[in-house]
Amino acid sequence: MYNHDNRVVITLDAGGTNLVFGAMRGCEFITEPITYPSNAHDLKLCLDTMVRGFREVINSIDEKPVAISFAFPGPADYPAGIIGGFLPNFPSFREGVALGPFLEHEFGIPVFINNDGDLFAYGEALCGALPELNRRLREAGAAKQYHNLLGYTFGTGFGVGLVVNGQLNQGDNSCVETFCLPHKTKRGIIAEEGVAVRAVKRVYAEASGEYDAALEPKDICEIADGERPGNVEAARKAFAEFGEIAGDAMAVAAQLVDGIIVIGGGITAARHLILPSLLAELRSTLATLGGDSVRRVQMEVFNLDDPAEFERFAKGNRRTITVPGTNLSVEYDDMKRIGVTFSKLGASRAISAGAYAFALSKIDAREAE
Repeated sequence: MYNHDNRVVITLDAGGTNLVFGAMRGCEFITEPITYPSNAHDLKLCLDTMVRGFREVINSIDEKPVAISFAFPGPADYPAGIIGGFLPNFPSFREGVALGPFLEHEFGIPVFINNDGDLFAYGEALCGALPELNRRLREAGAAKQYHNLLGYTFGTGFGVGLVVNGQLNQGDNSCVETFCLPHKTKRGIIAEEGVAVRAVKRVYAEASGEYDAALEPKDICEIADGERPGNVEAARKAFAEFGEIAGDAMAVAAQLVDGIIVIGGGITAARHLILPSLLAELRSTLATLGGDSVRRVQMEVFNLDDPAEFERFAKGNRRTITVPGTNLSVEYDDMKRIGVTFSKLGASRAISAGAYAFALSKIDAREAE
């Protein structure tokens, strides 16, 4: 939708260690990244660093940007641009900071701040996986197109974003979350304890008896693939359990949203180890008290990155039926289906693209009023 837009939006990748500034046009970066330390422990120094970074990017381009738009950790009142609450990586913001209004006053242009999971989903919906999927479906001769998307990020936490009919669902409290859903196998525990970097490390350590704090998911993936010494069975178990817990949480949202699932984040490098158990969970069944079996997710779930599965997904199950009392007939596709795919943009670029598209969508909506 905004892939060919000529307007420029200034972006920020805000981490507890570094702030990375950039500028986008048409969902593509047009500047080299500018990086400064976050100084997250000192509010004044952090804000001064933001102003410095944004100003440096603005001075490096030939046209005035229409907005600043970026993701920032919550809790927050994102529509109001206010950050506050327990922020582990930005302790100086915990008492509440009117970050959006501060930056709008400083630069005189609209400022939009969102959750990274929301912007990941929005970027994939408008500039990434969803338009790409619909293009592939048209080329395959499929009549069906998709409009809804669930975006998940696998990393230090378990993030989510929902896009319905092209609109980002921010909720009424800027609090659309998945990390706090119940853990499938540990009663009373949140799902994120099974779907995060720490989960892979913990399960590997418990299953192998090797408590090496230096081992990261990348290392454990290499062990699972036989590329590094270690307990192969325990490494595979760590990622299989990760996929099972993630799939269980996804099944809840997938049934309610009825859209494509897109996954991004650093741990997706181990997708070949995660996906089998994740899909098995989405494709699992539940039972009625009468003994009938019911699909956990009523739609058939396809791996869209598998060519054979995509072919079946695109083809569907078209049927011809007669119109009662006439000689007329109509065609319809009775296969209800969704699919799972992994980000081709990468989480960081998808988040920036989402920030870009979100800013423009808000500006366009204001101008249309």
